[in-house]
Amino acid sequence: MVATKKGGGSGRADGLQKPLKPSAELAAVTGSGDIARSEVVSKMWAYIKKNNLQNPQNKREILADDKLEKIFGAKKVTMFEMNKHLSRHLS
Repeated sequence: MVATKKGGGSGRADGLQKPLKPSAELAAVTGSGDIARSEVVSKMWAYIKKNNLQNPQNKREILADDKLEKIFGAKKVTMFEMNKHLSRHLS
């Protein structure tokens, strides 16, 4: 029997795991250290839920507070649009 690695992959960071530098606006929510894209999304959702920023009538909409408006550039975005806006704040 051949032993297999759990999780697969080559051991190098893929697009979701590669540490990236957040912009100052994004760092206000996630912290200023380098962070993986998957962790950014997790921290954003934690912030959104903690601050009750989902539209109660349409849970797919995020109602931006002052911090999120600087990231999204709008008062309201859908959860599907969020990743597009986050990409502009990661390098």
